[in-house]
Amino acid sequence: MNIIELFKYIFLGLIQGFTEPIPVSSSGHLLIFQRLMTDLKEIDFEMLATLTNFGSLIAIIILFRKDIVNLFKGFFGFLSTKKTEYKNDYKYALMIILATIPAGIMGLVVTKLELFDKLEENIKFVGVTLLVTALFLFFIRNLKGKKNKDEITFKDAIIVGLWQVVALLPGISRSGATIVGGMTRKFKRETAFNFSFILYIPISIATALLGIKDLITSDFTMTMWIYYLSATVVAGIFTYFATKWFRNIVQKGKLIYFSIYCLIAGLIVILFLK
Repeated sequence: MNIIELFKYIFLGLIQGFTEPIPVSSSGHLLIFQRLMTDLKEIDFEMLATLTNFGSLIAIIILFRKDIVNLFKGFFGFLSTKKTEYKNDYKYALMIILATIPAGIMGLVVTKLELFDKLEENIKFVGVTLLVTALFLFFIRNLKGKKNKDEITFKDAIIVGLWQVVALLPGISRSGATIVGGMTRKFKRETAFNFSFILYIPISIATALLGIKDLITSDFTMTMWIYYLSATVVAGIFTYFATKWFRNIVQKGKLIYFSIYCLIAGLIVILFLK
C-alpha cells in the first residue's frame, strides 16, 4: 500500500463528505480537484463518487433517524389504521415521495442517455453553475417563511422536486437548490432544511443501487478496496459534522456566506482552470 496514494483518496473523501450537505456542489468540487491534483488517472471518479455518496447517505440517515422512523410509522400506520395521530407524518411522507419523482425520472434519463458527460468534461461549465448557485443563494438570503412541515402542499412538493432536477447539473448544489426551492415556497428555514435532507435519502439510495452492478463487476485489488473504502468512511464522518454545522448556519439565516464562496470559486474556475 502506498501511503501517498491512500492520502489522495482520503482527501477526496474529505472533499466529497464536507461539500455534500452544504450548498457548494460536491460533484462540482470533485471535478475541480480532479483538475487540480496530478497523477489521478488510476482513480475511477465515478466509482469514488458512488461510494463516497454512500458514506454521506449513512451519515444523513444517522442524523435524521428519528424523522425517518416517524415517517415510516406514520405512513404505514395511517394506511393500516386511518388513525388521525398518523395523518401528518403520512402526508409528509407523501410529499417526500412526490418531490422525489421529478429528479428520479430525470436522473434515469440523464444516466441512460449520458446527457451530462460532455458538460462534466467542461470545467468552465462548473464555474458557471457555481455562479448560478451563488445567485440562487443570494436571492433567498433574507427570506423567512412561515410554513412548517404539516403545511407543505402538493404544489410545494412538486416545485421543490423540480428544483432538485436542476441540481443534476454539475456544479449546482442539491442541498442549495432544494433549500432555495423550499424558501421560495415560504417554508420556515428549519422546514426547508429538514425537507431538503429527507429528500436526499431516496435519491441517494437510488444512486447507490444503480452503482452496485459496477461495484460487483469491478476488478479492484485489495489495496484499491482499502483506498476507496477509506474515502467512503472519511466522507461519512465529514458529512455528519458538516450537516450539523450547516443546520446552524441555516437557522441563523447566514446562507450569504455560501453565496460569496460560490461566487469566488466560480470566478476562479472560469478564469484559471482549463
